[in-house]
Amino acid sequence: MAQKLWEKNVQVNEEIDRFTVGRDREMDLYLAKHDVLGSMAHITMLESIGLLTADELKVLLAELKNIYASAEKGDFVIEDGIEDVHSQVELMLTRKLGDVGKKIHSGRSRNDQVLVDLKLFTREQLKQVAEAVEDLFKILISQSNKYKDVLMPGYTHLQIAMPSSFGLWFGAYAESLVDDMLFLQAAYKMCNRNPLGSAAGYGSSFPLDREMTTRLLGFDSMNYNVVYAQMGRGKMERNVAFALASIAGTLSKMAFDACMFSCQNFGFVKLPDECTTGSSIMPHKKNPDVFELTRAKCNKIQALPQQIMMIMNNLPSGYFRDLQIIKEVFLPAFEELKDCLQMASYIMDKIKINEHILDDDKYLYMFSVEEVNRLAAEGMPFRDAYKKVGLDIEAGKFTHGREVHHTHAGSIGNLCNDKITELMDKVVGGFNFEAVEQAEKSLLGR
Repeated sequence: MAQKLWEKNVQVNEEIDRFTVGRDREMDLYLAKHDVLGSMAHITMLESIGLLTADELKVLLAELKNIYASAEKGDFVIEDGIEDVHSQVELMLTRKLGDVGKKIHSGRSRNDQVLVDLKLFTREQLKQVAEAVEDLFKILISQSNKYKDVLMPGYTHLQIAMPSSFGLWFGAYAESLVDDMLFLQAAYKMCNRNPLGSAAGYGSSFPLDREMTTRLLGFDSMNYNVVYAQMGRGKMERNVAFALASIAGTLSKMAFDACMFSCQNFGFVKLPDECTTGSSIMPHKKNPDVFELTRAKCNKIQALPQQIMMIMNNLPSGYFRDLQIIKEVFLPAFEELKDCLQMASYIMDKIKINEHILDDDKYLYMFSVEEVNRLAAEGMPFRDAYKKVGLDIEAGKFTHGREVHHTHAGSIGNLCNDKITELMDKVVGGFNFEAVEQAEKSLLGR
């Protein structure tokens, strides 16, 4: 068994080692390239304060770039007996460069290493989630504009209620994503602060230049207080999880609508054939499995904030090993949500709309409010108009044309999709992804 960074003369029991390491080596593969990037910024700073020579920095950066390229291609592995990604990177440097590889840990702890790794990983993933949300948003707005004049029933209590439209239905989920994206932006900004230099949570006697590492890594600012930097472990993941859960809530509801509207009892939409599956016994079946799985996966993501809270709840300030377990539920969640967003975009782009729903007389009564409003506009008191229409319905005498004339902002005839798009564009611009991209490219010499 390889010696760990923290071991002195006594090796830990193998069963204890298995239990304490757990799935950390597997989870750390998510963080590999980010760990390398953080090390590149850290050693660049160490050279500036005289803890590395210029020649040492040059060879270390060159080798770290090689390791980064390996991690980017998916070739990076954490060897048996090596505890984590930090140990593996240091081991690889020492093998290749000798004792100079042992100098990269000066002025930091694995505590602030994993903090910066998690933040670099998370901000990259948030960018990818934001891009996937924007893709779905554009499809929904396009479909809303395309089908703005096609009416459909609106429901309350799952009872036919009032006229709606496919313009409203698609557009509603588009606007929901704007609020979700605003939540995502807030999580991104809280994430994009630099904890490096907090060491084990109490700083260092080395004269670390934390402003320099903040600039090199493209963070908006640092986590200034070193104790708070450590207290941010778990809090950042929880805040991000709430943002992911908000998006997942929108997707889950939309998936449920699409499943319900595609069943024969509704017949409002037809899902792409390739997104449905058959039955082993019933030849006619076309089951909406993709959206059913999307619903389940998104509901699981909505439980993520609670999982993280229960792991970190009631921990005082300082580091505790409990926090390691958060990685297991947090790191894989991004791929699952991105997968659901991609599936939703595919289906909503190809979904077929029934433009003749209202040919069925069972939807006639959804125009009852239109008739009440017509009578009220002609001068009849609203309550009298309401009673008259109600009595006509009970007597089977109710009739009404199958068209509507809604003009106020956000209604069937005035969707405000241009305003909704402006809101989304403003939120997307507020992330300022370009600053991070430029910083990382500069650090990597690209």
